[in-house]
Amino acid sequence: MRATRRRFVSTSLVACSASTLGGARRLLAGPLASPNEKIQQARQVGLALLAPSDRDIAHGLELHAQSIVFDSYGFAPRSAVDGAALQLASETGVSDAELADLRLEMMLSRSANSEVELREFLEAFYSAGVTCIFQNAGEEGNDPLRMLKRLAPLTALTDNLRTTCPKALQPADVRAAKQAQHVCLALTTNGVPLRQQLENTRDELRYVRLFRQLGVNMMHLTYNRRNPLGDGCGEPNDGGLSDFGRLAIAELNRLGIIVDVAHSGWRTSLEAARVSNRPIVASHTACAALHAHYRGKPDETIKAICDTGGLIGICCIPKFLGGQGDLRALLDHLDYAIKTFGAEHVAIGTDVAYVSRNSAVENTKLAKRPSARAAERWEALWPPFDFDESSAAIDSLAWTNWPLFTIGLVQRGHTDETIRRVLGENTLRVWSAQQ
Repeated sequence: MRATRRRFVSTSLVACSASTLGGARRLLAGPLASPNEKIQQARQVGLALLAPSDRDIAHGLELHAQSIVFDSYGFAPRSAVDGAALQLASETGVSDAELADLRLEMMLSRSANSEVELREFLEAFYSAGVTCIFQNAGEEGNDPLRMLKRLAPLTALTDNLRTTCPKALQPADVRAAKQAQHVCLALTTNGVPLRQQLENTRDELRYVRLFRQLGVNMMHLTYNRRNPLGDGCGEPNDGGLSDFGRLAIAELNRLGIIVDVAHSGWRTSLEAARVSNRPIVASHTACAALHAHYRGKPDETIKAICDTGGLIGICCIPKFLGGQGDLRALLDHLDYAIKTFGAEHVAIGTDVAYVSRNSAVENTKLAKRPSARAAERWEALWPPFDFDESSAAIDSLAWTNWPLFTIGLVQRGHTDETIRRVLGENTLRVWSAQQ
């Protein structure tokens, strides 16, 4: 495994030696940049948009390779499913729900038992030059059993890849991974686990401690919709934080779990910041001052988050960024946040994933099952918003293009210290402040 990892590092963008400026450009844009054509295509699109100088490329690559890169919210590279195994399960009469669960399990953890998918996983991770991800590890909502469906396969993944991609339980684990040239995952859930028995507040919150023991270090207060804690960002009216929401924040603070308001309403986010006695985050969002989308945050809310000592992570979702929705738009939001709120309060929370090149072939092995029209998922509350997400914009913001994010920040004139903070040190600082 170690020899395999070294081969990936030697061919990855961030592990290169940029001893000559022309060599750096050729490695980034030339045919030897990556043997993976999907990664290569995304790099070509991003490079064409940035048009950086050789000097910016060389400095950006060196800085990226030296820095701890910590995605403040994202997804580890996703595996292709085993299409034949899914088809066999389908033929035995499993329900649509069971089949969906099995598909999710394979996407999240199959790299732990498939050599082909492990290579794809590591190649993407090392090409991105990412040290750690605050990994989505709990299905959207508050039901503890539902949340476990995503936490369990990721626990299995990190357990089985513990010498290559272990679970990070504390900030020191991330620094250790960087020193060992490994990668790791820190776990976050898209909700606070609630029993929903509504007997008493202490009993309702007792699963928070259990999920903390399972390695969860960050939790969303809400996900788009209203819940007992407060209002989500997709609700037409934002009533703010509930009394119970204040108690939940106190419990998260007590247990050292980061409060995340990325999917919370603007007023709910503002009030959460004023209540918390620890730094909070909007882990994957955008600046509403640049693009008025409900998944962004207005300046007043961002300032309140920053006043806790927290941060905002700028995402890689074109429709949340506005403009052309591409890599340049991401850099515009980073520029604005750094200049308006301070370099110590900004991160990148991509909210996107690399998906195995083998997915298309594997998916063809599964016969389409006849079913009724699927009902809209409960948490999928998205008010209409007209925005054309072009394939070029999506490619430019590909998860494996992380080194181009660094090169873009160099182009924009940010100092090395600022860039290191944005790439990962700010996320580590906020996590450390929970201890």
